[in-house]
Amino acid sequence: MIKDNFTLRTVRKKIIMVSKIAGIILIISYAISTQLSNDPNISALIWLAFVIPLVLAIDYLMGRFISDPISKLNQAAYHMAQLDFSSPCTIDTADEFGELSGSLNKMAESLQQAFKDLEKANEKLEQDVEQKKRLLDERKELVDNLSHEMKTPLGIIRAYAEGLQDETDEAKRQNYSEVIIAETERMGNLITTLLDLSALENGATQLHPERFDFVEFLETVAGRLLLDTPDADFELQYELPEQPVYVHTDKSRMEQVLNNLIMNAKRNVRPGGILKLLLKKHESMLNFSIYNQGLPIPQETLSKIWTKFYRDKNAKYSGSGLGLAIVAQILTMQHLTYGAANQGDGVTFYFSIPTVK
Repeated sequence: MIKDNFTLRTVRKKIIMVSKIAGIILIISYAISTQLSNDPNISALIWLAFVIPLVLAIDYLMGRFISDPISKLNQAAYHMAQLDFSSPCTIDTADEFGELSGSLNKMAESLQQAFKDLEKANEKLEQDVEQKKRLLDERKELVDNLSHEMKTPLGIIRAYAEGLQDETDEAKRQNYSEVIIAETERMGNLITTLLDLSALENGATQLHPERFDFVEFLETVAGRLLLDTPDADFELQYELPEQPVYVHTDKSRMEQVLNNLIMNAKRNVRPGGILKLLLKKHESMLNFSIYNQGLPIPQETLSKIWTKFYRDKNAKYSGSGLGLAIVAQILTMQHLTYGAANQGDGVTFYFSIPTVK
């Protein structure tokens, strides 16, 4: 602990250290200049001889600690905005800039690897002219979507990085750093989700069905997302079968479906409103539905909510616009019925899945 207090592991500590040293030098130089001559003019010249090198030294240190890293981050962000990941950010320090540089480089490496994996998977589709054309269209769409969706977070990163360079207030500087890191994480999550959806759409990812009890499965997933959450401001209701009901499907992908539908309902339920889970067995089908009390979806946009990057401009939250698209893709791959419907003062999302012995 004592050692950590004397190491310059943060930009804040570096700035404080430089400020203290500069202050001490100014005091000492002033004392020396007044002792060397009784003439005020000569003393001022002597003191000025101390001050000028001190100002230059401080300018050099501030450039090394702040301006140079900011410039490198700006350059890396610019290259990434052009989808050029061949020029890594070369900041090798133990402070926040070093951590951010490492995060950007890791994200660039992950994206490069993801593109390589996607290329290998897409090669399987190149069997005839039509498949090659579809491949090119999908690749173009993916690049266009990535370019479009990454412009906003990259723009925020660049803007806050430039603000960080000129900001002197420590609290604001800390806030800028947190915003930059949060936008980096959001961009990474967006890329991962989009690549996952693209792999599902072009057949690069296959389903792996298994037999399991869907009732227990739903209780586990819903309990994790809805019970004992600090931000819960709704009344949870549920109706589930008392006996196990078995299905044969990809368990991990169905967990994605439930996660996305439950989180969608949780985000859109009005404060103090009802969020209701329903699971009913009817003959050989198991019918799932989730209802959230809140604003209805305009009838003309009901069919659009399953589309990639569709966002309701009147929604009270902002998302990637990919959650419901992934739900639709996974359920469509299994030929399962699904949909959404307005229910008076709320919205219900639903799907049906065959049961097995």
